[in-house]
Amino acid sequence: MENKFSMVAKTFQGLEDVLRDELISLGAENVEMGRRMVSFEGDLEMMYKANLCCRTALRILKPIEKFTAHDPDELYDIVREIDWRKYMTPDTTFAIDSTVNSEDFTHSKFVTYRVKDGIVDHFNDTEGRRPSICVAGADLLFNVHIDHDRVTISLDSSGEPLSRRGYRQEQTEAPLNEVLAAGIIMKTGWRGDCDFADPMCGSGTFLVEAALIASNINPGIFRQSFAFEKWPDFDKDLFEELYNDDSGEREFAFRIYGGDIDPDAVAIARRNIKAAQVDNMVELTCRPMADWTENPDNGVLVMNPPYGRRLRPDDMVELFRGIGTCLKQNFKGWNAWIIGPDNDDFSNIGLKPSLKIPLLNGSIECSLREFVLFDGAYNDFRAAGGKVNFYEEEEEENRRPRKMKRISDDEWRGETKKFGGHQKERRYDKKKTFRRDERPESRSYGPRDDRRDFKPREERRSYGPREERHDFKPGGEKRSYGPREERRDFKPGGEKRSYGPREERRDFKPRGERREDDRGNRREYERRDDRRGSGRDARIVKPQGPKISADKEHIISPVHFRSRKKNYSDSED
Repeated sequence: MENKFSMVAKTFQGLEDVLRDELISLGAENVEMGRRMVSFEGDLEMMYKANLCCRTALRILKPIEKFTAHDPDELYDIVREIDWRKYMTPDTTFAIDSTVNSEDFTHSKFVTYRVKDGIVDHFNDTEGRRPSICVAGADLLFNVHIDHDRVTISLDSSGEPLSRRGYRQEQTEAPLNEVLAAGIIMKTGWRGDCDFADPMCGSGTFLVEAALIASNINPGIFRQSFAFEKWPDFDKDLFEELYNDDSGEREFAFRIYGGDIDPDAVAIARRNIKAAQVDNMVELTCRPMADWTENPDNGVLVMNPPYGRRLRPDDMVELFRGIGTCLKQNFKGWNAWIIGPDNDDFSNIGLKPSLKIPLLNGSIECSLREFVLFDGAYNDFRAAGGKVNFYEEEEEENRRPRKMKRISDDEWRGETKKFGGHQKERRYDKKKTFRRDERPESRSYGPRDDRRDFKPREERRSYGPREERHDFKPGGEKRSYGPREERRDFKPGGEKRSYGPREERRDFKPRGERREDDRGNRREYERRDDRRGSGRDARIVKPQGPKISADKEHIISPVHFRSRKKNYSDSED
């Protein structure tokens, strides 16, 4: 394909270098790393490959408009002037996703609304009718990125995030993101050249991603659709050719071991592994890590232990101590990689890391640490030819990823298009501002003592002594009300009225019986529970939902692949 254009691949912080290497291996040009993104150039084939093959990409974006805006109103004016008929029609449904890092734009939802209003009003002005918004299943997905005053509007070619592979049938609580899991495995340098293990597998994300990497299976083959399939320039034949190309897949000569102490987690992992059709490469068992006593001589171990959100601090200390003991005793000759939060829990492992890589697991600041496990003393290990460059805390700042360089304003202006909106008077310029030398003269009120005429304290009105202001009666002239006992005439306790026994005071009749009032009418008293609810019938709450029989509980829906060459050949035979 000869028509090349710029694209942006989004990823997690800390995985930019892995994604860069992936894009270069696919044939991308002018690849440059940024913060949580990698920019590159290519044609339609390159865009299809990036969506199908990149394991560490979240989205593949195609920038279409770049400009500067200083407030939401200016943003609306410029968006309204763009010729959106190049990308869509009034019959096209669209959705907008916004990311904002700016002092002038403080709310991403409001940015979304203003961009939507600009697109809709453009079609109202030119076509007399407007396109519709569709939150789910839209024909076009727009991505709006604002960095201070720089606005980039892109077409999202992926649709759903590429982390949603399509093989996950069920998941445990707080599962690891598929893109992050694949990035961690690729950070270790493992490409299927030895055994792989995860003794705390959870829902099996590490196991499935390791199997896909070892066999070089494209992660995008599990997805049912991409957003670019609804674009007007979609090349179906080219995409089907790329999708059905399995020439890069290879055989895996080693084994992948997984396990967990929770039997429910093992059952979920087994379903996901089977759905990904890699169950022939994975051995799954339900056992604690302490029982992993018989292992191969070497391999790569990757694990994501609990972060202590549901465990007490004492439990976390014992957990990491047990991990360290098991690694030292049962995994000699292995390289262990553990991801976890940056806290003191790692120190309880009792091993010194050789590498520490900062990562983000969602919003949690974590680090990926490598532990080289050798048999015997370190000096004996070095004498045998082994070498470990232990991680030093003082070198942490040098190992952290540096902040990416921001292009200059002149370079940005050269990439932007000229719109009429920048020639208009900005709304915030209408506010009158004054320089120090242009401020109007302030009103002079004179000295403070001339503003009010206060009388001296000695000239103030005198009210005389306090005892002359009120005419109180002497204490002895107060009115006498007499003794307290003469004020009320209480009857002695023995003269109180006797009402007789309690059972003789009222004549209650059983419920449901009738009585006659003074007028000879008969009244019927209903039971209290019958009158409750203002005459409405009482509800009977039944258990909701049908019960599932035991033979139906373990049935899973298989992943439906697109039609690949293997299927074609089978049908022809």
